[in-house]
Amino acid sequence: MSQATVHLLRHGEVFNPDGVLYGRLPEFHLSDRGVAMAVRLAEHFRALADDGATMAYLAASPLTRAQETAQPSATALGLDLNTDERLIEAQNHFEGLKVSASELLKPKYWRYFRNPFLPSWGEPYREQVARMRLAIDAARLEALERGGDGAQAILVSHQLPIWVTHLSLQKRQLFHDPRARECTLASLTTINFEGSEVTGVRYSEPAAALLPGAASTPGA
Repeated sequence: MSQATVHLLRHGEVFNPDGVLYGRLPEFHLSDRGVAMAVRLAEHFRALADDGATMAYLAASPLTRAQETAQPSATALGLDLNTDERLIEAQNHFEGLKVSASELLKPKYWRYFRNPFLPSWGEPYREQVARMRLAIDAARLEALERGGDGAQAILVSHQLPIWVTHLSLQKRQLFHDPRARECTLASLTTINFEGSEVTGVRYSEPAAALLPGAASTPGA
């Protein structure tokens, strides 16, 4: 059976001086540090290619921060940058708010907390996993068609969709403490396949040197 690898890349740091939960809002661009993170990831993937990896397919969420994170890798690898709507950030009823305990305790938001296991404040976890798995499987097949056995794909997405997909692949419960997510800015969640079967999931932080001092809005 053919082997393939799909890398789930979280976008880099976003310029967000007001600290809002930007969710699917348009025109949230990478900060200078976020651009540096994107360049560091491009260098990482270029090094893999130089070592013999076949980097065959690249796609990103349609949101600005994901597209800007993907562009340096597209340039470094000579790949077209495809857009996949299935990689988009999770929908969230608190989008646009500067989230704080005092804000969330307002009665107008209470209805969104009726079922935290779903979660009721946004797109259900299982729906996020379902669309991400469709994107992952499509990328795997596209990479194999373009690059043959052993080909690799890169998908640029967002923290929550990546993390719940990671949990699902490890057959863990999807409900979790957001503070415990192993999915920092510009991190990689790498999925190995043999045929259509997942044979391994690993996590890495190629841009770790740029993380100290970086801003990361919870849920973004």
